[in-house]
Amino acid sequence: QVQLVESGGGLVQVGGSLRLSCAASGSIFSINVMDWYRQAPGKQRELVAAITSGGSTNYADSVKGRFTISRDNAKNTVYLQMNSLKPEDTAVYSCNADVIVDPYGSSWSGWGQGTQVTVSS
Repeated sequence: QVQLVESGGGLVQVGGSLRLSCAASGSIFSINVMDWYRQAPGKQRELVAAITSGGSTNYADSVKGRFTISRDNAKNTVYLQMNSLKPEDTAVYSCNADVIVDPYGSSWSGWGQGTQVTVSS
């Protein structure tokens, strides 16, 4: 019904930058909140950043000042610009979206497949 596809992960050195993208497709009437989460080996999944349809944002304390979340509502895409990367940012990054699939307010919430980010020291 709705698919989320992430891209942009990879291997980067400490202090480097990456830009992640997550595109939503399928039966979409509108999208409310779009989030980025990450999960490192042996750790629980944590919220990295979130953005509403109006552009309000929220960040985990660990990434404030280094990461920027943005979205293109026309393209149903959310981005995560990651600067000054640290080894502790190494994780699988996944996007989540709260999607309204019809004019009656039916909703769908799900995850993309994830993209690996590895920061080497």
